[in-house]
Amino acid sequence: MKSELIVALEQIEREKGIKKEEVLKMIEGAMVSSLRKHVGKNVVIEAAIDPQTADFTACLVKKVADPVADPELEVSLSEARRVKPDAAVGEDLRLPAPAADFARIAAQTAKQVLLQKIREVERDSLYDEFKPKEGELVNGAVHRFMDRNIIIDLGKSEAILPFREQIRRERYSVGQNVRAVIFKVDKAQRGSQVVLSRAAPIFLRRLFELEVPEVTEKIVEIVEIVRDPGFRAKVAVKSNDPKVDAVGTCVGVRGSRIRSIMNELAGERIDLILYSPDPAAFVANALSPARVMSVTITDPEARRAEAVVSEEQLSVAIGKEGQNIRLASKLTGWHLEIKAEAAKPAPAAGAAAKGTGLGEIGGIGPKTAEILANAGFGDPYRLAQATPEELTALEGVGEKTAAKILAAANEYAKDHPKPSA
Repeated sequence: MKSELIVALEQIEREKGIKKEEVLKMIEGAMVSSLRKHVGKNVVIEAAIDPQTADFTACLVKKVADPVADPELEVSLSEARRVKPDAAVGEDLRLPAPAADFARIAAQTAKQVLLQKIREVERDSLYDEFKPKEGELVNGAVHRFMDRNIIIDLGKSEAILPFREQIRRERYSVGQNVRAVIFKVDKAQRGSQVVLSRAAPIFLRRLFELEVPEVTEKIVEIVEIVRDPGFRAKVAVKSNDPKVDAVGTCVGVRGSRIRSIMNELAGERIDLILYSPDPAAFVANALSPARVMSVTITDPEARRAEAVVSEEQLSVAIGKEGQNIRLASKLTGWHLEIKAEAAKPAPAAGAAAKGTGLGEIGGIGPKTAEILANAGFGDPYRLAQATPEELTALEGVGEKTAAKILAAANEYAKDHPKPSA
């Protein structure tokens, strides 16, 4: 008849896949270790457990000697013949082990071995199940708090959301549903540990894949993501289809797609940056929402660049506590410096014309006068000597306008002879 221990082991084998034979073997080893404490650490012990009744038998193996040099390994001839009348010097004799505490030791050992084996199997099972899922989104519920870390119930197992992987602005309560990414799976001594994250860039990447089908289909590609979790993120995107606008696709109709992602991230602001293989253009884009006037690559080897913005855009380019420039630098991989350029005061209407004398020529407006002056035709007499080809090369000056300008300039020169030097 099967013992209760064997019945329990067979049930555990069915439920958890722990083989009965492995557990019995471990119990045998543990029992031998316990016996050594009573009979000596060097004694040779043979032990066995009956796989049906769970009866444990053990014996001490000693060599018959006369005289005895090592009591742990040898037995005297006279003592040996009490057990075996025909015992002879030199033969191995199997003596029954002291069995007074077998039942108690066996029960304690079996319990310890089972708990250890179950923990090992569960640890390996958890590791094997979740290790291939690193980087995937999961949903769970807040189970309990452990200091500032949160234990998340994933259903069949638990995971940990460490404080460093949480969004700082969020507050959690027991039972609250939480979406996170499986950041890493460790096989620790106390058991496997599934570590979740809501702060890692890969979490934001997975949310884009969830909300923007074009990202999943690789039509729009996310090149890089940097985050200040809960506050701001910059996402560099590019389109693999010339007909598709990468930024507009991620934003969605009336901002529906980007709004869903921001809501999941406690209102984290997301700057969608158009990627460019040209470093200067990419840097200029990365400093969004600031409007950049120019970018100069100052040291290609050290990856240093200088961006010039207007004075009113300087604070925007740097951002609160340097957040914007810091994220732009991480996104592009370039060390960035920002310089402000004072805005040039716009000339009053007609100022350019009056300052050059062109305002005295009829038919030339202030804007055209400014264009002519910047091109070197600010003197009415120099203008009168210009050719139609020279004037039509200027922006905004067509053939008809050039003809009118030349006619007016020649008329002015005719009526106002140039003073002699």
